[in-house]
Amino acid sequence: MEKIFTSEDLRFIAERGSNADKVAQQFSFFKQGFPFARLDRPATIDDGIIALGEDELKELLEDYDDLTEGKTITKFVPASGAASRMFKDLYSLLEDDSCESQAKGIAFLKQLTGFAFFDDLKSVMAKQQINIAKEIENQNYKLIIKYILQDCGLNYGQLAKGLLKFHRYDNGSRTAVEEHLVEAAQYARDASNHCRLHFTVSSQHKILFEKLLQELVPQYESRFGVHYEISFSEQRPATDTLAAEMDNTPFRNEKGELLFRPGGHGALIGNLNDIHSDIVIVKNIDNVCAEDKSEPTTAYKKALTSYLIGLQNRAFHYLDKLESKDFDEMDFCEMLDFASTEMMIDVEDDLSAEALYAKLNRPIRICGMVKNEGEPGGGPYWIVDGEGNESLQIVESSQMDKNDAEQMEIVRQATHFNPVDMVCSFKNHKGEFFNLKDFVDENTGFISQKSYGDRSLKAMELPGLWNGAMAKWTTVFIEVPLSTFHPVKTVFDLLK
Repeated sequence: MEKIFTSEDLRFIAERGSNADKVAQQFSFFKQGFPFARLDRPATIDDGIIALGEDELKELLEDYDDLTEGKTITKFVPASGAASRMFKDLYSLLEDDSCESQAKGIAFLKQLTGFAFFDDLKSVMAKQQINIAKEIENQNYKLIIKYILQDCGLNYGQLAKGLLKFHRYDNGSRTAVEEHLVEAAQYARDASNHCRLHFTVSSQHKILFEKLLQELVPQYESRFGVHYEISFSEQRPATDTLAAEMDNTPFRNEKGELLFRPGGHGALIGNLNDIHSDIVIVKNIDNVCAEDKSEPTTAYKKALTSYLIGLQNRAFHYLDKLESKDFDEMDFCEMLDFASTEMMIDVEDDLSAEALYAKLNRPIRICGMVKNEGEPGGGPYWIVDGEGNESLQIVESSQMDKNDAEQMEIVRQATHFNPVDMVCSFKNHKGEFFNLKDFVDENTGFISQKSYGDRSLKAMELPGLWNGAMAKWTTVFIEVPLSTFHPVKTVFDLLK
């Protein structure tokens, strides 16, 4: 550590709330690199992914109320991401005057009235005596795009995704965060009609979220007969990672100070760790559907929740037996079969009771998986660790060795991908909460090239929230219909 940091560096690291030893440990990955995941085979139906039949789905839905009785439920929504990446194509139209860009700009204007934010755009331009209909007719796409992206208008380029108008209705348009309120009332209320939502937000947007929700909450509480309990957290500066020069030495800014950058969504494992709820439903801010299309989403969220609680009840029963040593050989064989076939845990026939206890005594997550139809994102795979143990994991493309033909053939055989649709529980059989940081695989981050002004740098992202940060959880994959997946990665996805 002394060879990496000066005494001033150590003081700077401590002042920002980071741990110097942890920073040095992370920084070593710039030189040694992160190991690739070793894919054994894709998880497929009947080999790692469960497909629910109609009768089983119906039974899970019928059992939902009984199984969730007395349990607290929280919907956890990562919402700190800025919307700027959504508008990459529009930003390029502002900077490029080629014939191709002009054609794209004119084509965008033809779709403009279909966006949920059109009325707001029309209004904000009218306040400055600009007639949007006339500007569309004159094909003045650059002016209109500026009023969408910049602070002279809607300022969408600087807002968080959750604050953007996503869907249009006869009586107005709704933001993404508003749609999450509606969804939560459908499947994340407890028996006392309490509806808990937790949003991870950036400090610059928190006030805007709070203001918007203060306006919306009374309306939806009245409509759905629920009481919303809404909380926020921010990605902690202490989870930022140190940037590196291209020669793997610490990157310093113009003041000579170490440059730290946000560590990606994997840093949110600490935020999730602070949620003390029996059931936690994780869903991204941009994956939300219009209310009239929400029935499949509601049904499968409830089904996944019932499935998790059913599994957990059996796991707790076996953990109690293992701890009290109240079992015989037949009981133990039953436990091994349960761990292998239902919890998808790699177990050996000669496994000890202590080892089985350790394998069962973990946080549990049920992950919805959709059929792969070309959408970007990680997918479900069986992977093998350095000790030869198999486990189900969500693997991102950044974790795959693209120069290994055998590994890429496994990727080509994949049938499903990850829409970030998880139901989790991290309480043990004694009613205590696990420390989720104990279940992170620190070797699953990745390094990318970024810039600081006109200087290139290497940036490190921590193990992803649903990848390495949950690598040591018990993971079960269940197929969910594509109709439950409504991602918004570009502005044009809002028209789907």
